[in-house]
Amino acid sequence: MWRILRKKTELPTADRALPGRPSPDFEIPVMHYVTGTRIQPPFPAGLEQAMFGLGCFWGAERVFWEAPGVYATAVGYAAGLTPNPTYEEVCSGYTGHNEVVTVWFDPAKTSYEALLRLFWESHDPTQGMRQGNDVGTQYRSGIYTFSETQKQQAVASRAVFQRELARKGYGKITTEIVDAPPFFYAEDYHQQYLAKNPGGYCGLGGTGVSCPIGLGVAAE
Repeated sequence: MWRILRKKTELPTADRALPGRPSPDFEIPVMHYVTGTRIQPPFPAGLEQAMFGLGCFWGAERVFWEAPGVYATAVGYAAGLTPNPTYEEVCSGYTGHNEVVTVWFDPAKTSYEALLRLFWESHDPTQGMRQGNDVGTQYRSGIYTFSETQKQQAVASRAVFQRELARKGYGKITTEIVDAPPFFYAEDYHQQYLAKNPGGYCGLGGTGVSCPIGLGVAAE
């Protein structure tokens, strides 16, 4: 049992990763089930993109599609080794991917800092390769940035939130912050899952600690 658990909480090396495939073996939807906007290119001019991993992507996606200024969201797999993985492959622990939500937002109506605040407050970023009872490499906390500005804001926000968490007795943040890797869309039934299944499972839960970024609070 412990050997199985250890496999799921350790990222695979390239020689042990599943081979994947050159293209997805399932059809990717074009439109968002809730908003009716596109989740595949082309997108309206002026939108910016963000990508986050914060546990099971079903609940994570709902957090962001409900946020003001968000044009569309999609769930998928990123930061791994296997091209075009399936959900079952990701869950095996042998692709290295994280379950992520990609967010397209209008910077005239919201900000990247506002999305970062949602990210931090919607999960516990101190748990390593898990969120609550969801254990595995695909549940790790991650911010995947599309510009140097995004990376700087993400790193600064991590420092601010770490200070707030420490005051409440939480440990070190384990969130990875790296350049945005290739994004592989998840299967159709995962897209906007909790809108299609209102009583569906959502394991997302925050710490109850507020993240004061965007409120004039600087990192120390």
